[in-house]
Amino acid sequence: MSVSVSGKVLFSLLVLAVLISAIGVVYSKYLSRKHFVALQELQAEQERIGVDWGRLQLEESTLATHSVVERKARDGLKMHLPDFTEIVVIKH
Repeated sequence: MSVSVSGKVLFSLLVLAVLISAIGVVYSKYLSRKHFVALQELQAEQERIGVDWGRLQLEESTLATHSVVERKARDGLKMHLPDFTEIVVIKH
C-alpha cells in the first residue's frame, strides 16, 4: 500500500501542527509558573508591609500619648505649667 504525496504532505503538516501546539502548551505553562511566583512574592511583600504598617501605627499611638507629649515639651522645649500668678486673662 503506497501513500500518495498529498498524504505525506498532510501528515507532515499535522505533525508540525502538533509540535507547534506542544511548544505553545509548554510556553503557556512556563508563563503560568512565572506569574505564580511573582504573585507569591507580591503577597509576601504585602504581608511585610502590613506588619510594618501595624508597627508604625502602634509607634504613632505611643508617641501621641499625653505623658509622652508632656515629657517632650518639658525636656525638649523647656516648657512648664504656668503658676497662677503667670496666667493673664484677656477680655475683648
